[in-house]
Amino acid sequence: MEFKELGLAEELLRAIAEEGYVEPTPIQAKAIPLVLLGKDLMGAAQTGTGKTASFTLPLLHRMKAHANTSASPARHPIRALILTPTRELAVQVWESVRTYSKHLPLRSTVVYGGVDIQPQIQDLRAGVEILVATPGRLLDHVQQKTLQLGQVEFLVLDEADRMLDMGFIPDIKRILALLPARRQSLLFSATFSEDIRRLADDFMREPIMVEVARRNSVTETVTHALYRVPELRKRELLARLVLDRDLKQVLVFVRTRLGANRLANQLVRDGIDATAIHSNRTQAERTDALQAFKDGKVRVLVATDVAARGLDIDSLPCVINFELPHVPEDYVHRIGRTGRAGQSGEAISLVAPPEQELLERIEKLLKATIEERVLAGFDGEARPSAGRPPRDGGRDGSRDTSRDAGRDAAREGRREGARSDTPRPPREGTSAARPPRPAPRREEDPFFSKPYEAGTPSDKPERPAPAVSAVRGAAARPVAALFRPPVTGPKR
Repeated sequence: MEFKELGLAEELLRAIAEEGYVEPTPIQAKAIPLVLLGKDLMGAAQTGTGKTASFTLPLLHRMKAHANTSASPARHPIRALILTPTRELAVQVWESVRTYSKHLPLRSTVVYGGVDIQPQIQDLRAGVEILVATPGRLLDHVQQKTLQLGQVEFLVLDEADRMLDMGFIPDIKRILALLPARRQSLLFSATFSEDIRRLADDFMREPIMVEVARRNSVTETVTHALYRVPELRKRELLARLVLDRDLKQVLVFVRTRLGANRLANQLVRDGIDATAIHSNRTQAERTDALQAFKDGKVRVLVATDVAARGLDIDSLPCVINFELPHVPEDYVHRIGRTGRAGQSGEAISLVAPPEQELLERIEKLLKATIEERVLAGFDGEARPSAGRPPRDGGRDGSRDTSRDAGRDAAREGRREGARSDTPRPPREGTSAARPPRPAPRREEDPFFSKPYEAGTPSDKPERPAPAVSAVRGAAARPVAALFRPPVTGPKR
């Protein structure tokens, strides 16, 4: 099947041909006809198989009737709203919209956080038919009344499962309340959970499920491998893989922002050009880091899971999991950065002993066993010692076992010496006959050291006279007497 058989507009077919595409991917071939018919759709496919074009092309076809060249903003209301979980994915979707709509007089823009809001306000006031947005920044514009959503005809939720993981569902529900009830809703994602299905039931009308691959699977063009390595030697193994295999472009995933910065700095000290991308960096820094990686100026890009979605890098040869993700589905999205558009890719995971359970979860999700490899010089069976890592480790985190053994033996000798009844020999350079240092002498108070003497009645202090009430002139009673219950009858 070719794109021209799907019934798309001539302007769209021309843009597709200029990009060098002839045949649609499986998800595009199944989803585009249904969207053209106005059906609500839930599309599930492996990441990197063209989900963006699956909803971009049919939406542009249906919006062709509203295309016009008028300069009035009123002639360009927002008719299509596309929500994405991350800034990078929002930019990628917007670039796809611009690419396919370049022969149609339709306006589009993208809004996301982390950048100045004023240029976005100017674009919105000029009028746009297609808006790509992240939920948080969209609500900022709603609060500032810089856009209206009352004429939205098409709603797209891209990577909905990631929105659920990132806690965007309350924001999405607020946005849904601002949209017209009569609209076409599309939901696309690489994975679907029961929570996503319940969310779809709340805002979609009899959606059709399109699934072109086994759920939560990865593309067959990616080969998987793992190396078992102690935690403290992971960085050494990573540098060894990059240098020995002469990898020119590697995307490395870690769990935390601090870990991303630390690993990138360590690789730079090892002579490997590297940079980090994560949510704590400004949007300008993230854009510059990604662009430097795409241009080949940076060899290794260390990223958190914020980059697992939305990074579209042409011909990325290798992805390395420096740390396995806690959520097995994130493995699918990480690996989806390579092996895109039918090209081959490689996914490597560095697995420390404490990550065995995470590995088992991933293999259970994939319903496959990941190939295990061994690199000379790295003991895959090593187990890190319990407790904190040693403070005297080498630069690469490895330990000198001979030195540790000597230190442990000396420590045990000191313990045995402490338990022995034999007096210790004097240290070198000290005198064996040195007398013990006398304890400091304290001055004694004679009052406390004299013997006890019984006192006489005359020694006892006299009881002071009772105080006289200033009100009635009578002797004041003790306070406790005030709370004594009155006697109402004879004592028994």
